[in-house]
Amino acid sequence: MAEAFVNQLAREQGLPFVAKSAGTLGGKTLNPAMVEAMAELGISMADHAPKILTSQMVAAADQIITMGCGVEADACPAKFYVTDDWGLDDPAGQGIDAVRPIRDEIQRRVRELLAS
Repeated sequence: MAEAFVNQLAREQGLPFVAKSAGTLGGKTLNPAMVEAMAELGISMADHAPKILTSQMVAAADQIITMGCGVEADACPAKFYVTDDWGLDDPAGQGIDAVRPIRDEIQRRVRELLAS
């Protein structure tokens, strides 16, 4: 969701930012509730697929934002790199009613980030 929001909002605002998202655990498909929640805002997730975070992605990043993995997770980038952790609930496996507030908070934080 964050990648889609950053890329859409940056494009709309003429900002030279590109976001790439990845997880520490590989999923096979996107959460259908997340896809539905983003579609409610007119954002298609058709071109998105789960990706695993790689050291090359980290090396190329200007900023690393974690969504809420915390440093207790073995694969969390916050254990190894300076990150900004947003401390959000994981939408994985949750229904649309639980995903909407997560989506809205990600959108709010992305808008703040781009404004700064």
